[in-house]
Amino acid sequence: MVNTTCPIWGATAIPIDVGGRDGVAVDSPRAGGEFFISGTANAMLANLDDKEKVLLTSWLVGQHRLGVIRPEIFSETLEDLKSWSFPAVHERADGLLRYLASRSELLGTVVMFCAPEKASKPDDGNALMAWTASRKLSEVITLAEYAHTEKWIEHRVEKPRTLGEVSYTHELMLRPPGYARLAALDGSGAASSQAFVAMWFDPSMSEAYEKGIAPAIRDAGYEPMRIDKKNHNNKIDDEIIAEIRRSRFVVADFTQGDSGARGGVYYEAGYAHGLNMPVIFTCRFDALNNVHFDTRQYNHIAWKDIDALKNQLAQRISATIGDGPKRKA
Repeated sequence: MVNTTCPIWGATAIPIDVGGRDGVAVDSPRAGGEFFISGTANAMLANLDDKEKVLLTSWLVGQHRLGVIRPEIFSETLEDLKSWSFPAVHERADGLLRYLASRSELLGTVVMFCAPEKASKPDDGNALMAWTASRKLSEVITLAEYAHTEKWIEHRVEKPRTLGEVSYTHELMLRPPGYARLAALDGSGAASSQAFVAMWFDPSMSEAYEKGIAPAIRDAGYEPMRIDKKNHNNKIDDEIIAEIRRSRFVVADFTQGDSGARGGVYYEAGYAHGLNMPVIFTCRFDALNNVHFDTRQYNHIAWKDIDALKNQLAQRISATIGDGPKRKA
């Protein structure tokens, strides 16, 4: 097997043939897996410091988690990088749990790592740094100690370390509370009290959301999530996918204006369907004829006024999803 180096970190990676494209592709555990980087972006990497490389690596890991097999880095990606925020410690610990889960086909699987120069197979150490937004393995160990204290994992080492020491082999095993933590973070299901709302963000739809959709969801016992109402520092498309995955169901309103169909609404409804997540379709009555034929097979709530939208949507949620945990007695 031919090895090369990761363009971002200089660690060992496997080259991937991209058929003459302007750029390179590799499979790099240190960068979270496969990725392609354009020639222009590759030249820009020399200007990144280690913190920015960590942010880029975290983005690649996030793209893989969203199902992108080979994320692509362009100069625009590196320009966007300047506005991204560094993940908090608890988010980095969650990344540790996610990596262990990805390596644990069986309950009780032990993942081992030590300093790369002492490891016969350094992939786990490199991958753990990628998944935990770490610059050094000593950071991974600190996060493992934190996760162990929280009873999310078992963390065993030959003997206690001194500050910054990574010379000993570390064994990590995901425990049931760790699986429960991941389910709470990423899982959709009956335990979730969130409903994702996909709709046109035009001001003409503000009343429909504020007085119709949002109160209907709350009346049924759930909390609405509309992505433009949330403060966040991540890329908007990543944030949308993450919030859909955290939700119990999706309300998709297909009302559109003269500019045409709302492509984002179709995508978000389709993504939810791909997760086997319930989707409730709504549309203002006068716009129903413009709904794409692919979704007309579904029973839309065709509303003419805000009160009708609120009442019908609340009833539909309770009838098809069931009352949520926040439903008032």
